[in-house]
Amino acid sequence: MAKVDFIKNPIAAAIRTEKDFSKALKSDVDMVFLLHANIMTVTDCIRQIHEAGKKAMVHIDFAEGIGKDRYGIEYLAEHGVDGICTTRSNIVKATRELGLISLQRFFMIDSHSVSTSIESMKISQPDIVEIMPAIVTKKIKEFSSLVDVPVIAGGLAETEEEVRDALEAGADCVSTGESELWDLKL
Repeated sequence: MAKVDFIKNPIAAAIRTEKDFSKALKSDVDMVFLLHANIMTVTDCIRQIHEAGKKAMVHIDFAEGIGKDRYGIEYLAEHGVDGICTTRSNIVKATRELGLISLQRFFMIDSHSVSTSIESMKISQPDIVEIMPAIVTKKIKEFSSLVDVPVIAGGLAETEEEVRDALEAGADCVSTGESELWDLKL
């Protein structure tokens, strides 16, 4: 999957609350990361996201009542999810095998994190990587120059300037829970 084919809007909505979910559906984002999904609500959330013309990405590590394994991914696939977010390489592999978009999150906490993340990517081969936190522009530039998949910067992006900095550093998209940034024109 080429970088430009997947990411249409450089802002993605990271949803933790029902209030933010409603705002995201009305916003200009085309990708919604469900960080609050559970087995009782996920089907309706996916339906509403699709009706709003957006892609539904479920962070399976946070999904309550849904197994963090192949069966959990199959369950979400049967309910129409477009992709899975995770920090786990085995989940990325299973997601890809089932034909869903795989997004692997990496936390950049020190210089060792970059090399460890690259090695992990070689094994799991995600469609997209998310580097956290989004405001580590130096590492975004280094990381995005070493991989051939879309890079999403996520976490701690709270201002327009931080979003712009992450995009200028090489991120293809910035995911943020700050609803006032979801309709940002870049």
